[in-house]
Parts: sequence; C-alpha cells; structure tokens
Amino acid sequence: MAGLPSDPNLRPKIAVDAVVLSFSGREFQTYLVQPRDISATGKWACPGGLVKVSETLDDAARRELSAAGLAADTYLEQLFTFGNPSRDPGAHVVSVAYLTLLASQRQSSTPAEKYTRGSWFGVAALPELAYDHSMMVRLGLARVQAKLGYTNIARNLLPHSFSFSDLESLYSCSLGRPLDRRNFRRRIMAMGILRRVPALRRGNHRPAQLYRFLKRTPQTVQIL
Repeated sequence: MAGLPSDPNLRPKIAVDAVVLSFSGREFQTYLVQPRDISATGKWACPGGLVKVSETLDDAARRELSAAGLAADTYLEQLFTFGNPSRDPGAHVVSVAYLTLLASQRQSSTPAEKYTRGSWFGVAALPELAYDHSMMVRLGLARVQAKLGYTNIARNLLPHSFSFSDLESLYSCSLGRPLDRRNFRRRIMAMGILRRVPALRRGNHRPAQLYRFLKRTPQTVQIL
C-alpha cells in the first residue's frame, strides 16, 4: 500500500474503538472525542486506542471508555473488525470496534490528556470523522436498530425507571415513523417484560406511570 512501510517483518498494530450510543428522547446520539494527535485537522473520532500487551480486547475497550470520561461498566459488545491496511495513514492498524450503550449522556469525568475534548452529536448530523469512524457509527446504529426488534436491548438506552412514552419515543425514532400507540402498548404489556413501578413522574403535564424491565440481562423477545 502506498504510504505504508513495506518491511515484511513488520506486523499490524491492534486497536479498539468504541461506538458510544445513547438516546436523548428525540434522537440517537454518539459520543466523540478529538485526539490530540489529529486535533489540528479538526476531525473527531470514536474513543479508542492501541491494545496493550497481555490485555484482553474487552479490557482495552473499557480502559478507553474510562479515558474518554465515560462509565466503563456499561453494555459492551463487539461490533466489527476494520482491517483495511490504509484505514490509518500513519500505520497498518487493525481495529476491533465495540458497541457501547449508555442510558445517560452525562460524563462521569473529564477526558484524559490524550483528548482535547469530547462531546455528544446527533447521529444524523455528525462532524467530519477521522479514519473510518463514520462507518463504525453507522454500523453501530444499524446494530442497535435491528436488536431493538428482537431483544430487550432498550433497557440499556432508557433510564432504570421510564414512562411508556419514553419507550414509544425510542422505537418511533428507531423505525423512523410514528407508532400505533394503542397497539404498541398492548403488544408490549402482553409480553410480560415490564413491571409497573409504584411511583409517578410528575411535571408540567399529567403524571406518568413509570415502568422497569423485569430482566436486566439480555433476553430475546420479538417486539417488532
């Protein structure tokens, strides 16, 4: 490949990158950072970095989440492996992308020194991303949208206690169209995957009944 070393004794480097997704109540958002080594270009990137010797891929991904100022003890699954030799102009880097889901968009701490800053962006209006990270985000969103149809993965995108309107908004956004609210509610309640919480959400509008998922562990359920 042009621009890359041709020494046959060299080996690719292994990295992990995290596609961090959350739901704001109206849209899916992703958390991006500006690494100092590419900050001059003005590009953003998914949190990530090289895997250390004797470190597992999962541990590396959680370490990079912490470095980005995000909670490391969150939903994590391998998404895809990106191995195009020219994906990184500086070296042959193979990246194992992870999907991370957060129910809250609040940072747990300030990003590490390796980043100049971090911020949330709507996935429909992303800034210019470095490497192939725009593809990573698209794949991550597609994975979530697919799994919302046949699993209880919504539990990782909603607060521990939520209103039925919150759940409807998530699915409506995922499908890109309004739901038949009555049929959707009837279908979800018939599955027995939710339980009522003895509390109401109070605000400027009518108090809303709150719910929780019965299981916090992964579960296959045909929702759509």
